Amino acid sequence: MDIKVAENGRMILPQSVRKAMGLQGDAKVILTVEDDEVRLTPIGHGVARARALYRQHATTERTMDEFLADRREEAGRDAGDAPNGAGGAEAAA
Repeated sequence: MDIKVAENGRMILPQSVRKAMGLQGDAKVILTVEDDEVRLTPIGHGVARARALYRQHATTERTMDEFLADRREEAGRDAGDAPNGAGGAEAAA
């Protein structure tokens, strides 16, 4: 399928492509460039894929708040390990 790219970089995805991708109305996609190819992925697909990977590898059931609290605690410990107290924005606070 040939698609015209305007001088300003805009292009129109044909309705059949939008329908196949599950895009309706205003939508966001992830654009990935590899070598000389471009891939458009509906942003919802990336989220669903990330959730599936999490479920596949998660060893315990935790809420997002618990996960974020753990990451903050780790970041605080890492900031304390930095030489000369240079632990980034959290150390400066």
